[in-house]
Amino acid sequence: MTLSARAEAAYLGLALGDALGATVEFMTSREIAHHHGVHREIVGGGWLRLKPGQVTDDTGMALALGEAILANDGRVEALACARGFDAWMRRKPVDIGNTVRRNLLRFRHTGEPQAPASEHDAGNGAAMRVLPVALATLGRPEAEVRAACRAQAHVTHHNAMSDAACEFLALAVQDFLLGKSLREVFRTRIQPLVQAQPAFAFRARPRRENPSGWVVETLQAVLQALVDVGGFEPCLVDVVNRGGDADTTGAIAGMLAGALYGREALPARWLNALDAQVREACVAQARALVGADVPSYR
Repeated sequence: MTLSARAEAAYLGLALGDALGATVEFMTSREIAHHHGVHREIVGGGWLRLKPGQVTDDTGMALALGEAILANDGRVEALACARGFDAWMRRKPVDIGNTVRRNLLRFRHTGEPQAPASEHDAGNGAAMRVLPVALATLGRPEAEVRAACRAQAHVTHHNAMSDAACEFLALAVQDFLLGKSLREVFRTRIQPLVQAQPAFAFRARPRRENPSGWVVETLQAVLQALVDVGGFEPCLVDVVNRGGDADTTGAIAGMLAGALYGREALPARWLNALDAQVREACVAQARALVGADVPSYR
């Protein structure tokens, strides 16, 4: 499988997980079971009343970030990212997180692209959109990948737990893109994350149901689904049926599982249901970003 195909699968996986999970976002797992049985089709609806195949801010912000990186000659710089996110917000997206909105409004008023550090900004809004950084910095030294993750994240989420999640996700996606197995990534990425940040521990705890927007609960649900459920579709179905912030857990699980399992693992019926413009944009950005040179981060 080519690198480009895996990159496309990661980006499409993000969008598919977002579109699948949006239908049941903010529902509990019991409510999902009552109304849908097992939710496994991209049908739209949900609290946002989406059209079938429509995506939310998870995919929207990722695409905005990818556009900003490509327009900035492949460099991941805070100011370019902030301008890209601000332009996205001005287009009046269907949904936007409170932390994102607050810190983008602060950027508009101050011109400062880095939000102040805050213990309250440990949401999942920076992690859900990190995929373009993973693609654009593929092959760069790990320290530069981590710096690029923080450059985009700190526009809205300047928080150590958010940073840990963003950096882990980017590096894990890169490992999967290069053909590493789940077993290898568990040993070299997942275990070290939990050792460094024990709050992310997911194995010695009950199934994470109804994960909130806190990045710790988000990643716990995603890692339980990724590690304990085999295959692309079963992983995404498992994580979104937990409810809670299901579009974001779906999006993050989708980017990881897409990179791991590849293009052929993506269900054709889901791809056909996904908004055509979104599908085309994900593929185009994936191809462009893995070819982008990223010489500096600031």
